[in-house]
Amino acid sequence: MSCPALPDGFDFTDPDLLQHRVPLPEFAELRLAEPVRWIPQTSNLAGFQDEGYWAVTRHADVKYVSTHPELYSSYLNTAIIRFNEHIERDAIDAQRLILLNMDPPEHTRVRQIVQRVFTPRAIRALEERLRTRAGSIVSEARAHPGPFDFVTSVACELPLQAIAELIGIPQDDRTKIFDWSNKMISYDDPEYAITEEVGAESATELIAYAMNMAADRKQCPAKDIVTTLVSAEDEGNLRSDEFGFFVLMLAVAGNETTRNAITHGMHAFLTNPDQWDLYKAERPATAAEEIVRWATPVNSFQRTATQDTELGGKQIKKGDRVGIFYASANHDPEVFDHPDGFDITRDPNPHLGFGGGGPHYCLGKSLAVLEIDLIFNAIADAMPDLRLVGDPRRLRSAWINGVKELQVTLA
Repeated sequence: MSCPALPDGFDFTDPDLLQHRVPLPEFAELRLAEPVRWIPQTSNLAGFQDEGYWAVTRHADVKYVSTHPELYSSYLNTAIIRFNEHIERDAIDAQRLILLNMDPPEHTRVRQIVQRVFTPRAIRALEERLRTRAGSIVSEARAHPGPFDFVTSVACELPLQAIAELIGIPQDDRTKIFDWSNKMISYDDPEYAITEEVGAESATELIAYAMNMAADRKQCPAKDIVTTLVSAEDEGNLRSDEFGFFVLMLAVAGNETTRNAITHGMHAFLTNPDQWDLYKAERPATAAEEIVRWATPVNSFQRTATQDTELGGKQIKKGDRVGIFYASANHDPEVFDHPDGFDITRDPNPHLGFGGGGPHYCLGKSLAVLEIDLIFNAIADAMPDLRLVGDPRRLRSAWINGVKELQVTLA
């Protein structure tokens, strides 16, 4: 089959493109004709001193890259596929302290410590408190006399409160976490007028906040998760700076992604009223997974080839960056029947919205699914007649499938 004729300069990580849409038609072309394709970039456009990356679009290939860290490294260039072109290499390398950007065996060591935060017992212990909080969030939103922004009034609140509950951040500080995480990922969006420097300062403030928490617990241990993580003597322990970077990752991976899944899910329900009626009537347990597949809050991450290798019939050179596009994989018709349809009864649903498997599979999946279930149950109970007022306003970002604003109202 001939190679798809993408327009000259077409780049799947172009933030101007992603501010308007996820390029699903172009992904579909590549999956059929050239599932691994070189995407050229002018030197240093993405913050890397290279000429582009390989776009990987098929579900099977995204899984293969994800599950072979010995061939495809997160550490060498980090997992973020595009930074601002003005970023210094030192600033990229500093992000290697985040779990997302580690390779085994260091990744294995840190993950073994932090995964105790997400045990089934730990998540069950949160459920009733989060159920109560979900009900309160929706009740407060319902009190709005007219149209309101679903993102700030509903979607962002439960993920923030869940993180606060999980690691003991005082609820009064949750707005700080929201503000810092927003600034860290919003440098591509001119509406926020946030520079790389402001984003870096926000990351530093968040890390310092978490390090102070760790230092307090080391001096005065308590029966909480922070004490467990920084005093895990039986399997080593997290240094204060490692704990700081773990909280930073939670602020983005556990807050931004779940918030956007909830927002995209609400938009999907309100533009597919048959699915909203079905949800309100039956509350299928499969709904949360379909919401994540449909939303795919992280459009893409990247890996870097550690040696010359082959993928999808293409020769990948050592040092080449490889973009793994979860949004494309989650619409692969080889895996999903009617992938462009929103179907909350879809089962099985082997989507890659939580990653493609392997060492970086999402630690917080069970918590995210719980949050999505709780908030939509609360919405269906208290605001069953919610309706859209306008189209979502999307975030300008190279890799986050984000929504800044979604105006809704009660019928």
